[in-house]
Amino acid sequence: MARTLKSDKWLLWPTLLLLGVSLVMVYSASAVYSMDKFDSAYKFLFKQAMFVGAGLVLLAIGMRVDYHVYRRPVVIWTVLAVAVLLLLAVFGFSPINGTRRWITLQGLTLQPSEFAKLAAIFFTAALLERRMHRINEIKYALLPVGVVAGVLTGLIVMQPDFGTSAALSGVVLIMVFASGLSFRYLAAVCAVLIPVAGTIVFIEPYRWDRITAFWNPDADLSGSGYQLNQSLIAVGSGGIVGRGLMEGVQKLYYIPEAHTDFIYAILSEELGLIGATVILVCFCVIAVRGIRAAMFAPDRLGALLATGLTAMIALQAFVNISVVLGLVPTKGIPLPFVSNGGSSMLVNLAAMGILLNITQHATALDSTGRARSTAHTTADPLGAEG
Repeated sequence: MARTLKSDKWLLWPTLLLLGVSLVMVYSASAVYSMDKFDSAYKFLFKQAMFVGAGLVLLAIGMRVDYHVYRRPVVIWTVLAVAVLLLLAVFGFSPINGTRRWITLQGLTLQPSEFAKLAAIFFTAALLERRMHRINEIKYALLPVGVVAGVLTGLIVMQPDFGTSAALSGVVLIMVFASGLSFRYLAAVCAVLIPVAGTIVFIEPYRWDRITAFWNPDADLSGSGYQLNQSLIAVGSGGIVGRGLMEGVQKLYYIPEAHTDFIYAILSEELGLIGATVILVCFCVIAVRGIRAAMFAPDRLGALLATGLTAMIALQAFVNISVVLGLVPTKGIPLPFVSNGGSSMLVNLAAMGILLNITQHATALDSTGRARSTAHTTADPLGAEG
């Protein structure tokens, strides 16, 4: 049934617009750096275009594969096993910028932590679908989710990559909360996680430096506060309409590798408040329509998957833009669909494809005005009865 119905165009069109902006801004932000390093102004543009093309293929496949496939035990455990193996494999590769976050093969890099977010969402959605009626029973529902999320986040923290591990944990918490977890249990979970996160930040000097730079960015303009200050200069100098495409200054080695996590700063400088607002509106539309997909999904699995996938994209966008604007401490989280980066692009477009498939089922629900479930009956992911 889902294959004959239309997807939510209000999810699709903002995504395609962001992809177009990505190709333009990645080229604009990286051309000078690419020319100096590789003798070609188009190296990052070509790679980004390749990943956008591959991601669109994944999006198209995700739109056509019934989302109930992602609750099958063989799918869940295979995805989890691959995610864990890839997260372990990174420690066998040489560090890049002092971290071991990537697997490098034939000049291409894969960041397993991005894939791990999808694995966590699949597992959490499939398990809670069967067990959410007993969500407040710790051993039955919360413990399995906590163990899987803990293993994935622990491996990511060891790379080290605190930003991605925090994003993964945040998405899982949102899904558990949406499934009906009592506030007292949610408060207890947060009471445990906050001190753990604080300890992880405190034991690494560079993370603590980022916190102090956030509170007082002018204290060390050439050190810990440098990137944030340059970002704010870029955003502020853009004004209402911007300096003009390709006319930005901060990408000229003021902001390190400006085509990655701080591409929103370059966009704000060149396209001004108008361009920055358009990007922000695109993400707001995606978030609202994703929430709508969760609300109108015909079954629990669709609602939980839509919640997790929407939270993954929206949370990353919120954190990235907040970092650029100095609203939260600096974290290495890319802007979905826009920042240069193959793994993030592939995972986010695959997630959007799944979300669009869920909206196809939601369209069927709206058109009849009645709840017409398309749920498939399969076993509990952990083998327990619901």
